[in-house]
Amino acid sequence: MTLPDHHLTQGERRIRSFHPHWKQLIIPFVALILIVIASGVGMFFVPGEWQYAAYARIAIGVIAVLLLTIWSFIPYLQWKNTGYVLTSHRFTISSGVLNKSTDEIPLTKVNSVSSDQSFAERMLGCGTLTVESASEQGQLALRDIPKIQDVRADLFRAVEDVSDGEVDGK
Repeated sequence: MTLPDHHLTQGERRIRSFHPHWKQLIIPFVALILIVIASGVGMFFVPGEWQYAAYARIAIGVIAVLLLTIWSFIPYLQWKNTGYVLTSHRFTISSGVLNKSTDEIPLTKVNSVSSDQSFAERMLGCGTLTVESASEQGQLALRDIPKIQDVRADLFRAVEDVSDGEVDGK
């Protein structure tokens, strides 16, 4: 996912790979259900004896497909094509469906790692991970990170290993 193994440098190992938290898919899923129900009801109530009934049903279907594409399919593709990879040398953030954007933060440049969770995020096990690096980006806030405390601990451990010169536990 997002960083193929053949792109890893010699001695670099993958620690964790993940997508944003599934809560980003709640609204697209609700939109999917509502659009399907509304289009089904709309098609049901088009009078069968009406001379333009076929055209009305086709129009309802086309509008439903367009709305499903915009409000459900595209957000799903965005979620699916956003990925985070933590390796023993870097933290990579990739996003984009047609165009791809990749940010990499070398662990040697990371100054601090912190997390923030609202009450609802604590219940869902996700949160915002803030990585401060000595780069031109400065502070990077990553929202909806699943298993935030585990990711934070892994990232902090990897940063400590790199700063101590103990990459890969050696």
